[in-house]
Amino acid sequence: MKQVVQEVRSGRTTVREIPAPIAGPGQVVVGTVASLLSAGTERYVVELARKSLIGKARQRPDQVRRVLEKVRQEGLITTFHQVMAKLDEPMALGYSAAGVVLELGRGVQGMKPGDRVAVAGPHAGVIAAGVNLCARIPDEVSFEQAAYTSVGAIALEGVRLAGLGLGERVLVIGLGLIGQITVCLLKAQGCRVIGTDLDPEKLALAKTLGADEVIAGNPSAEQVRVFSGGHGVDAVIITAATASNAPIELAAAASRVRGRIVLVGVVGLEIPRQPFFEKELTFTVSSSLGPGRFDAAYSDKGIDYPVGHVRWTMQRNMEAVLDTIAQGKLPVEQLTTHRFPIERAPEAYELITGATKAPFLGVILEHPPAPARLVRRVELRAAPPASSGEVGLSLIGAGNYARLILMPMLERQRGVRFRGLCTAKGLSAEHSGRVKGYDFAATEVQEIWDDPHTHAVLIATRHDLHAELVTAALRAGKHVFVEKPLCIRLEELEAIARCVDELGERCPVLMVGYNRRFAPATARLREIFAGVSPLSISYRFSVPPIPPDHWVQDEDVGGGRIVGEATHAIDTCVAITGSTPARVYAESVGKVGGIETTDDRVFITLRHHDGSVSSVSYQSGGDRALPPERIEIFGGGKVAILDGWDALEIWSKGEVQRERMGKDKGQKDELDAFFRACRGGTPPIPWDHVVGVTEASLLAVRSLREGVPEVCSAPGELPAVAPP
Repeated sequence: MKQVVQEVRSGRTTVREIPAPIAGPGQVVVGTVASLLSAGTERYVVELARKSLIGKARQRPDQVRRVLEKVRQEGLITTFHQVMAKLDEPMALGYSAAGVVLELGRGVQGMKPGDRVAVAGPHAGVIAAGVNLCARIPDEVSFEQAAYTSVGAIALEGVRLAGLGLGERVLVIGLGLIGQITVCLLKAQGCRVIGTDLDPEKLALAKTLGADEVIAGNPSAEQVRVFSGGHGVDAVIITAATASNAPIELAAAASRVRGRIVLVGVVGLEIPRQPFFEKELTFTVSSSLGPGRFDAAYSDKGIDYPVGHVRWTMQRNMEAVLDTIAQGKLPVEQLTTHRFPIERAPEAYELITGATKAPFLGVILEHPPAPARLVRRVELRAAPPASSGEVGLSLIGAGNYARLILMPMLERQRGVRFRGLCTAKGLSAEHSGRVKGYDFAATEVQEIWDDPHTHAVLIATRHDLHAELVTAALRAGKHVFVEKPLCIRLEELEAIARCVDELGERCPVLMVGYNRRFAPATARLREIFAGVSPLSISYRFSVPPIPPDHWVQDEDVGGGRIVGEATHAIDTCVAITGSTPARVYAESVGKVGGIETTDDRVFITLRHHDGSVSSVSYQSGGDRALPPERIEIFGGGKVAILDGWDALEIWSKGEVQRERMGKDKGQKDELDAFFRACRGGTPPIPWDHVVGVTEASLLAVRSLREGVPEVCSAPGELPAVAPP
């Protein structure tokens, strides 16, 4: 399929051939017929991408601050490479399309293949979107008309936030695409509308669509008050896109006492205090298409809000727009000025950015019919014959950690052939695969399992997919490197353990990305305490906070931060002692009256089978200048203290020895060990360590919930699934 993307570093807008996406749980796959450019939002993205690095920095000072913070934490060179990698990532353009449902994901109800739908999705021949991001198209509405739905829902949400009723008088500032739709929606519910814009042609169109009055240029507040009978308008909806603060100032001056101002567009936001104070004005910034747009449970998982609690969700706004079009009260067909086949999409962007001098309003991209069988694999280069001893590697998942950390390290591996790169939506697979030299990009993992030249897979997806992918890969005869965690549920761990047991000697290598056990500092600590048992270990992990709604915090998707990251500390303690946990107890701080999660401010106590005790302090929200990790070990008359995986102090016989370890956390060495094992070497991590660390991490969460210690399985036993 073809998809329109914006290259951030080069500034080019291109059309790429991408493998068709798959339908995840709660999603539908739609074959696109038509999509609409959003001149305001998409022009901003394209123009920002076309700026120089300095221009981008000036436009996004918030990102500059994040980069400077990263430089302080991780160093200039590492940050530079990661920033350049981020700039190389393409951005999908578009969010307003219409087409035909082709496939349904697990759990989707109320839709079926063949349904005509509007969808909040990108300019792509095939779109995978959450079911709540789709709305059925009435029979009276064409695909081209329906392509206006998402943009129309943005206008409608602005109208709803203004709280308008029959007979109220409204000023619309900016009569571009969303402004014209806003005029129609206001008239459909009985409002009196005055509009203003700098373009005479847009003023004339607004009159045609029902505006009661229009004013050219920059009207005075007095002109607007005359329209309102001298009191000032009841509401102002700003749909303009400008850096000027003039729209805010006009809105305040033109409003009546206790009037409402809603910002849908992008303007200067220096709020003039005096008129807002004197009139007690209400100011609201409208956020996208309506409630649910930025809620992962709603948009990704398909969990709807009850209509009695949230009457107008994003999807119901989309349905209302379609219904208004069907009634003839929103004649969007009059807004279309240009049509381009998707192959000529770059010409459309030249038009909306002003590179092509011509008036425009609604710009439609036309898409060819989706093929009967969706293509979910795209060849990126011809694969030469495999050389002797070469390991064919495929990668599943291309998130930040995979792209910015693992893939650059994989490039330094010798004797590895990059075969397939698989992601659910395909864009990152095509881009990263082409840049990094993979043979093909895919969206369906079966392409990886069926590939005879793939000997090993690296799994770097979201955590809830790990268990299923691991067992499928092992049964397909592929060696597996899975980024931690191995899984996020005890029953998944039991299923993996049974799979390994069933395969027996035929089982390929299975390795979890516990890189810290491969760090030079860990090897040095084992050397210092060789033959000493039991040990006392204190491991402090200081991490930045992440929002409660981040996917990692979702126990159904990311498993939470204990399973997703604190597991590193548990594994390191197991690697140093050489003994798995026998019992685990966890307790977090209690935040009175707060809604934030406290799982990332937790103490975990581990009793190991050899009698050692490890205390893991996993804490977020501290000062970022603090070294993120610190390990203290006591035993055999010696003490070792490791700070930030670099500064090591060894205290023995009244003296201290200081060493530098180079901040190496072991990522390269873990990959070296994995590929040696793929070529016939020893599994890099003992299987009882893999099981024991994963079980202890999962039981730490259960201990946190139940408030009691949890007993771990003995080495060689299957993990206990049911609570005791």
